[in-house]
Formats: sequence, structure tokens, C-alpha cells
Amino acid sequence: MQSTVILDHDAMGRTIERLAYQVLERHGDCSSLMLVGIRRRGVDIAGRLGKVLADRLGCAPPEGALDINLYRDDWTTLSGKPAIGQSSMPCDLEGRDVLLVDDVLFTGRTIRAALEALLDYGRPRRVELLVLIDRGHRELPIHADYVGKVVPTSRTEQVDVLLAEHDGCDEVRLSHMA
Repeated sequence: MQSTVILDHDAMGRTIERLAYQVLERHGDCSSLMLVGIRRRGVDIAGRLGKVLADRLGCAPPEGALDINLYRDDWTTLSGKPAIGQSSMPCDLEGRDVLLVDDVLFTGRTIRAALEALLDYGRPRRVELLVLIDRGHRELPIHADYVGKVVPTSRTEQVDVLLAEHDGCDEVRLSHMA
């Protein structure tokens, strides 16, 4: 399988910093903001985003983690049983602005599941979506409010986000499947 690096370590850092500044422009002091990362890599991206916000604001917005496996619309067709991870919300969602964070936006089905899962924790005032990569091919009417990079792809391509926390390096790769 042939792959191309579309974001290296430095470009990924700059992209996350730019996204953080866009969030600051819209949310000011971020006093009602809560970051919620979608497991797995969305949680790590939310953590990095939170660090940039904390550097600028002097305090970090609360960060939650959301496992959406039980909310997937395809879990009954997956081979084997879905691996269930842990969700955690450090505070009540009622009346908060929730920034849902994920690595790649593709069909929109992961985000649909995440929205459903969020409602189990309360009713936020507003939910926005931040993604590192938007690769297109929506199957549901979902869009991101903040996008790190738009990468037009074909259905025969795959976008892999590698993060140091899981993979030992930071980069985004576009792979061409045979």
C-alpha cells in the first residue's frame, strides 16, 4: 500500500494551534466551553487543544472523553463484539458549549453516534465539531465548525492519523489501497 504524508509533526502542531485560536475567537475566555474528545485519537487531540487554550487563557477548559461504540449504527454487523471503552465527563453538560473533537470526519456516522451518546450526559446549550481532517464522502448531513485540513479523497483511499501517544509519531498519512 502506497502512502503519502499530508501532515508531519510540525504541520500538525501548527494546525492544532490554529484551530485553538479559532476556538478562542468564537468563545472568548472559554468559560462555558467543555472539550469532549471521541475515543481514541479525538481525546488526544482535545488534550493538545486544551493545552494551547490553557497557555493563552491561564486555565484549561474541562475535558471529557466519549466512547461511542454502543451508539454505532453498525455494531450488530461487526464481526465479533464491539470493544467498549470508558466515557468520562468531568462536569455537567447542562447549559455548556460542548466542543466535540475527532481526528477524521468521513461519512458522519461517528459524529451521529457521538451526538446521541452526549445526550446521555445532559443537554448542552450548543455542540460544535472540530476535526483535524475532513475527507468528505458524507452519508449524513453533518459538517465541522472547525477543520484543520480538508483532504479530498476517493473511496479507495484511507486517512490515518498517527499520534505520539498511540503510534510513537505525529503525522497524517493518505494511503492508496490496491
